[in-house]
Amino acid sequence: MILRKVQVENFRNLQQVEIRPHPALNYFHGNNGAGKTSILESLVVLSRGRSFRTTQAAELVGPGSDTFRVFALAETGSGIEHRLGLERSGKRWRGRKDGADLSQLSQLTRCLPLVLMEPDSHLLVSGSPEVRRRYLDWGMFHVEPGFLDTWRNFSKSLKQRNAALRRNQVNILDSLDSVLMQHAEQLNRYRSAHCQSLAGNIQAMLDELDSGLPEVALDYQRGWTGGDYLEALGLHRDRDLERGTTMSGPHRADLSLICRQAPARATLSRGEQKVLAAALLLTQAELLAARGEKPVILLDDLGSEFDRDHFNSVLRRARASGSQVWITGTREEELDESCAVFHVEQGAVREVV
Repeated sequence: MILRKVQVENFRNLQQVEIRPHPALNYFHGNNGAGKTSILESLVVLSRGRSFRTTQAAELVGPGSDTFRVFALAETGSGIEHRLGLERSGKRWRGRKDGADLSQLSQLTRCLPLVLMEPDSHLLVSGSPEVRRRYLDWGMFHVEPGFLDTWRNFSKSLKQRNAALRRNQVNILDSLDSVLMQHAEQLNRYRSAHCQSLAGNIQAMLDELDSGLPEVALDYQRGWTGGDYLEALGLHRDRDLERGTTMSGPHRADLSLICRQAPARATLSRGEQKVLAAALLLTQAELLAARGEKPVILLDDLGSEFDRDHFNSVLRRARASGSQVWITGTREEELDESCAVFHVEQGAVREVV
């Protein structure tokens, strides 16, 4: 996937911005608060329908009006162009593809796969299991056509079971458990397979990034113990009824990261966690590229997150993937000629010739 043109209107401090990016590498530099990260954020919102910086969508709307718009002209690896757009006005979202309204924002996500590396990416190692579940699910969404329906069906069935638990409707739990088990087992198979693919490639990526880390082991923890899920639900039904919620299952799953025979979050320094997170994200990007479309890689403030050697190794590996790369920083960088450089100041973007 290559972005040929991006237009942003009234998004944070970006009032009227048009960017014609380079197909390989794009570097945006400027002072803190100039709007560099907002450029990457607008792409993430276009792709995923949500920001990585805030959960309050109203914060994304600039002062110019009560609406923001993001548009991109994207070209697939096979040369097909798509016009993608997203607009938010008040509480209303409107997504469009090739001039037609979309019923679900996930349709934009599938059209515009992005891998984002930003200052909080270390939470992939040190954060909650939810962060790592989202990471696994993003990978599955883009390589397994049936994943989204499976995830939605599991989530719907889980809500139905939790409602029955709160109402003490014991007589319908057997039938709910049977349906929930089917979706949970399929979701578990998807995630476990993706974890195995990551585990088979992560060490090579760490070596490429000159991480200096010993072997890192990845293991998918499915969210319940014992036999199959139906058995686990029956075994813990009394506990679930007492608490009014389902305490085990894929919604409690985690991606275990083990280094030096202990959890990576406990044994690695912050700098080592950042390198491991970078390796996880780049490995996932390359797995996606091998199965389908190369994602656009966004590297926010990379220079402040890594020393010079790791900065160079992360950028080198990102570029070697063949993906289009967007990178931000506060200082000018010495980059080769096959790139575009943009200066960002007070929400205005100017290409540096």
